[in-house]
Amino acid sequence: MTIQGKVVAITGASSGIGEATARHLAALGAAVVLGARRTDRLDRLVAEIETAGGRAAATRVDVTNPEDLRSLVSVAVDRFGRLDVLVGNAGISRISPIADLDVEGWLAMVDVNVKGILHGIAAALPVFRHQGSGHLVTVVSTSGLKIVPTQAVYAGTKNAVRTLLEGLRQESTDGVLRTTSISPGYVRTELVDNAVDDPAVRTQVNQNMADLGIDPTAVARAIAFAIDQPDDVEIGDLTIRPTRQG
Repeated sequence: MTIQGKVVAITGASSGIGEATARHLAALGAAVVLGARRTDRLDRLVAEIETAGGRAAATRVDVTNPEDLRSLVSVAVDRFGRLDVLVGNAGISRISPIADLDVEGWLAMVDVNVKGILHGIAAALPVFRHQGSGHLVTVVSTSGLKIVPTQAVYAGTKNAVRTLLEGLRQESTDGVLRTTSISPGYVRTELVDNAVDDPAVRTQVNQNMADLGIDPTAVARAIAFAIDQPDDVEIGDLTIRPTRQG
């Protein structure tokens, strides 16, 4: 089975990489099941995909709530008969030096970026095992590959997820499960809108985004590439960044 006909659930689907991935995969013939907190945006996106001839459904998902992930998986199975891929895209960033002691921000990143992925795995893995196949595609970050000041905790959450997926991969060499980590660099999304309190740091981040940020569709194409491989081929890690990013 190529992308045509696959059923793909996507978290963080109301904007940015999640939205671009939903549009791109639907255009390639996948049925997409969209999860995010902003249901008004999801409803518009579903309508636009269906108007273009695609198949889509949506449900409210807060990835910090395990039941919401179970609901996302259930919508996929109930509406389209199965779940082939879960794209774990929802994430938040709080950028500041550790010395600022933004404990609330640290815990929020752990809840969304780490626990949110675990909740998705817990919801999808039993379905994948029952079907005999499934694919976890998780959006990580180049922040975990190149550690820089002000992003230590954010990078830590992303590296935690990368480690979890590698461990799961090694536990799942029976051919049922595939895992893929996608590490984007600067992408033009809403991720940084609420990420920075310090005005100087916010200015620098926004300038970097304006100067370097690539379109989220570039990441969507990378996700599609990983999904479109034959069942016996696994793209473990894929980094996609602006050509000029250092």
